Amino acid sequence: MKIFRNSLKTSLWISFGMMLTTLGACQKDEVTGELGTPPTAAEIQFTATPTTANPNIINFSSTYNGINTHWDFGNGTSADGKSAQGAFPLAGTYTVKLTVLAAGGAVSTTKVVTIANTNPSMLNDPAFTTLSGGLSNLTGKTWVIDQTQQGHLGVGPIGSQFPDWYQAGPNEKASNGFYDDEMTFNMNALKYTYANHGTTFANASNAPGIGGPTGSDDPTVNYTPATNLTWLVTTVNGIKYITISNNGFIAYYLGVSQYQILSLTDDEMWLRCLDKSNAGNAWYLKLIRKGYVRPVVPPVQKPMQAANLTDDFQNTSAITWNAENMDYTRSYDNPSKFPVNTSAKVGYYEKRTGSDGQYGNLNVTMPYRFDLTTKNKIKLKVFFPGGNDFTKVGSTVSIKLQNSLLGGNAWTTQLEVVKTITPVQYNTWVQLEFDYSGWASETLYDKIVVQLGGEGHPNPGIFYIDDFEFK
Repeated sequence: MKIFRNSLKTSLWISFGMMLTTLGACQKDEVTGELGTPPTAAEIQFTATPTTANPNIINFSSTYNGINTHWDFGNGTSADGKSAQGAFPLAGTYTVKLTVLAAGGAVSTTKVVTIANTNPSMLNDPAFTTLSGGLSNLTGKTWVIDQTQQGHLGVGPIGSQFPDWYQAGPNEKASNGFYDDEMTFNMNALKYTYANHGTTFANASNAPGIGGPTGSDDPTVNYTPATNLTWLVTTVNGIKYITISNNGFIAYYLGVSQYQILSLTDDEMWLRCLDKSNAGNAWYLKLIRKGYVRPVVPPVQKPMQAANLTDDFQNTSAITWNAENMDYTRSYDNPSKFPVNTSAKVGYYEKRTGSDGQYGNLNVTMPYRFDLTTKNKIKLKVFFPGGNDFTKVGSTVSIKLQNSLLGGNAWTTQLEVVKTITPVQYNTWVQLEFDYSGWASETLYDKIVVQLGGEGHPNPGIFYIDDFEFK
């Protein structure tokens, strides 16, 4: 899959670096030591004190006054601040790492914390049992990618909670070494096992993190997973997360180890995570319990109906156009009131500049499927201003019929008719007809897409449309 957004790499050290830029404004007594002189490792110390109420909860406190303090508790969780509290529900030894940003740089030290007894009461979030099958399930529960479902892998903008940009279709990644991965969560010792059968499907930007190549396409990487991985469910501001220790991950490698739980049942799980190399992206994974067979539910089909649609872009119409990644104005002044169109008002269609506008279009989804046996021709008037740079923007008009049930992959089964406007037709209104009679037996389509100026390129264009008919 192509890289959808490129942006700065995010990590804890970005915040550290930002703080360094303000260091010149600090007074010498705000931090321990001389300005510009890093502390020695011996000066970076901390205390670890079990709480009285629960010895599995430890209070940590740094004895050094730094600019910023970060804790890695060695159990898949972390915290910031001079003092912090770590929870260790399972017996064992944990290497806790303290990193302090001081005037002269960042310095770290570690301390081993031993937890004598497991405290099952600390694992009271139902997500622990749902993910693993509980403490009585000694082998844990294994999850696999839900490969038959739309959007089992997807990506969208960081500000969204849905894969708006892309959703993998059923079995789309069958050749990428993705669907045989098995992720086992065991509540005993919170052990996490990732079995990839030799290869891991990786995001192109992040693949070098597991020894993969650089490039623009997602590679399948020969990779041996670590065996010392653990997992933990935490809740932050009411949102549940799964965190894998030691840079572990779930199936598709993105350089991150924390996954937001969007939904979780005994058989299905939907996760959201970030992207280490592309801070503007949020990725999505759908998983099912290994061996789970999803009940077959036939899709609810809309009724069939012959289209009877018109829009003069001035008066009330049964069509409510959705402008997707383009700029549209209804009832815009006609730029040229000459035959074949003397209407006072028309539709204004502007193709956007940049990657967001590459696939821009006008579209409408109807509450019925189109009966193409009797109504199978669409008419549209267009005006292509000669001021457009047609060496960069396409001089084409495309109308597509799509099946909205396929969501973001509706284009894979679409019916498309494309018309080309010639230079002699620039700056004049042109009447076009799009003939779908050759597909009269098709019964799946309920969505109309109108696209001017071509697609798959970032170049802008201005166009006008009028008198749409599908009747």
